[in-house]
Amino acid sequence: MKNDYWARTPLPREQTLLFPTRLDEIIPADHLVRVYAELLADYDWSEWEALYDGVVGQPPIHPRYLAVLWLYGLRRRIGTTRKLEYAIQFYTDFMWLAEGHTPDHTTLNKFRTKFGQALKDLFRYVSRRALLEGYLQLNESGTDGTRIKANASRYKTWTAEKIERYLTELLVQFQDSLDEVGRRDEAEALLAERVPVPRAEVVDDDGPELDEAPPPLTLEQEALREDIRASRELQEQLRVADKARQAEGGDPVTNPAQIPMTDTDSRILPNKEGGYAANYTPLVTAEGRHGFLLDCDVIGSSSEGAELVPSLDRIKEELGAYPQRVLADGAFATGPNIAAFEARSVEFLSPFALPEPAQNPAVRDDPTQPVPESRWAELPISPQSKMLDKACFMYDEQADLYRCPMGQELPFAETKSDIRRGEKHTWRVYRCQECAGCPLHDRCILAKSKQGRSVTRDIYTPERERHAAKMSDPIAKENYQRRMSIGETPFALIKHIMGLRQFLLRGLEKVKTEWRWICLAVNLDKLARLRCKARLAALAIEVV
Repeated sequence: MKNDYWARTPLPREQTLLFPTRLDEIIPADHLVRVYAELLADYDWSEWEALYDGVVGQPPIHPRYLAVLWLYGLRRRIGTTRKLEYAIQFYTDFMWLAEGHTPDHTTLNKFRTKFGQALKDLFRYVSRRALLEGYLQLNESGTDGTRIKANASRYKTWTAEKIERYLTELLVQFQDSLDEVGRRDEAEALLAERVPVPRAEVVDDDGPELDEAPPPLTLEQEALREDIRASRELQEQLRVADKARQAEGGDPVTNPAQIPMTDTDSRILPNKEGGYAANYTPLVTAEGRHGFLLDCDVIGSSSEGAELVPSLDRIKEELGAYPQRVLADGAFATGPNIAAFEARSVEFLSPFALPEPAQNPAVRDDPTQPVPESRWAELPISPQSKMLDKACFMYDEQADLYRCPMGQELPFAETKSDIRRGEKHTWRVYRCQECAGCPLHDRCILAKSKQGRSVTRDIYTPERERHAAKMSDPIAKENYQRRMSIGETPFALIKHIMGLRQFLLRGLEKVKTEWRWICLAVNLDKLARLRCKARLAALAIEVV
């Protein structure tokens, strides 16, 4: 083909160009990055500034620039220090934000991990600005958790057996090191043609015999001693985890508890996508209007339910009020949580697995009379034991006893307690003495049981029953349907749009900081976009 067929180069590399004389002219007046800078320019950075030396070294870059660069970059799927360093050098919007500063990846990385406490105040500032401007509302919120992989291998893990062998090796190394130092001291004394004085013969000026002060540990010995201390802590954690696994029916010998070697704060947990990996469990509470994140946290276990009330109290502390309604999945509907929400006068909607009274033939006007045989097949069955569910037994509060589907009494028998996830739980046991010959015996009592059927009741049973009755209301069910869109949308945004599938930092405290950066970036971007939208709407009204 002819050379004149092809499009001509619009901007040859050797051509002289006339660039704008000011960096500010490169960025359009309505660009979102301007609102980012505007929002953080009004913030009081004194808490951040106080963490700098203020005297020694070259003049540092002000934390306002580094913070906004990180937040703007995270929302644009730039989550690593080297990618952010590249963006600052070559992307005009990042150049405009940095105002000519060019921090390298080392500076960016140190900044990201240094300001964990100060970052909480910045998170509060953005949330309060959104609340004051009317974008964030506390009418309804949703709480949920997810799994995000830790920066650790699934296959390199500690078990109780492995840590025991490793600890033994460390102790041997430490003792050998001490012996080697002693032999080295003796050799040096011989070379100096002097005989070392045994420690037992050293005498001070006053006369009584004293042991010679032990020589200071070398750097290698200090490192070994610290490793021994950390290994003993891991050994205790694994011992507790194996004990808990055994209490739940597992076998710690064939299936022992595991702790990842690379990041010992993470845990081997099931992934949302299937399989197992070294994971953390991030949590968020989001409001229902625009999806602002009211609170965020990370835990190293799967005990999401225990974090609900602390999150609620943090929201009250940060924003001055509780959400009027909180939606959460069934894992959060525990007795302590239900009682705590009632005490705080906050509506709590979470599914609770109790049969509907209208569908349960055991709920009858006179519990002393047996359930008709024609309705025995309708009695609720426990999915765990495959026997008659606890819902088949009616409690008489005045007599403090239960009645079974056949009308027999289950009086109070004993009190039991145990430790579950670090907390003491106590419950009352009610046991039937009339099970022999009962026509429902085979559907009510396990074959290996040597006693009559028992039912337990703890201090939170009344709260659970009230909660179950509330959740049977059609209005409550309809309101609960919004939980998924409120509680799970933030994770879709963070994982799919922002690209966070694995934490980059290690250790729970650093991971908490990394997660707060992510959640703050979500909130700041929402507030910036809503401000832009409001300004465009106001401009359209003026034009009309």
